[in-house]
Amino acid sequence: MIGEEFRAFLRELNENNDRAWFEANKPRFQNEVVRPCLELIGTVDGAVSQLNPPLRAEPKINGSLRRIYRDTRFSKDKTPYHTHVHLIFWTGGHPNKSPATHIVFNADSYGYGAGHWALDKEQLDRMRQQIVSDEGNAVSGAVEAVCQHGVKLDPPALARVPRGYDKDADYADWLRQKALVVKSGNAPYPKALENLDDAANLIVGICEKMSPLNRYLVDHVWV
Repeated sequence: MIGEEFRAFLRELNENNDRAWFEANKPRFQNEVVRPCLELIGTVDGAVSQLNPPLRAEPKINGSLRRIYRDTRFSKDKTPYHTHVHLIFWTGGHPNKSPATHIVFNADSYGYGAGHWALDKEQLDRMRQQIVSDEGNAVSGAVEAVCQHGVKLDPPALARVPRGYDKDADYADWLRQKALVVKSGNAPYPKALENLDDAANLIVGICEKMSPLNRYLVDHVWV
């Protein structure tokens, strides 16, 4: 499962982040990284689909297993590969455009998070209207519920409350958010990730603990 061979590949990729090394080691990537990740995703599919909200788990690359190739078009960093592995379990039609739970495996640590990045204008308007309507109770309750499980809310994107809203309201800081994203720090690998059944239980447990934030977004924002 997510064992020493998996982690060793990521460590070596971090030291040799170039196409020649990757092509020479592509069979290792397929066997030691892709294969166990797809097996894990397929194993959790049934359980995460029963959560509220239900999550999709697609055992394929560019489904729940995100591509290892970096988009370097607009980045000063031209290294071609991510040195982490990213799993995503999402609620809607597109993994990058829906509320979701994310799991990231690094060479020597792992982390997780949830929420929705880059809300569009209509979604952002809906969230702000909802926050005003109940004075921030629903959003604060959802974030507090997930933050009991080792994650923190990303800081607000805006320095000021948007024009037209009460900057002195008790809930004003919520209006400075342009997305709702929580993230854990990186933690050492638990032994549970070393075998399939325990790893699946760990991933399903994380998804369930992150459900309150995804449910808030589905119910009030992502329509």
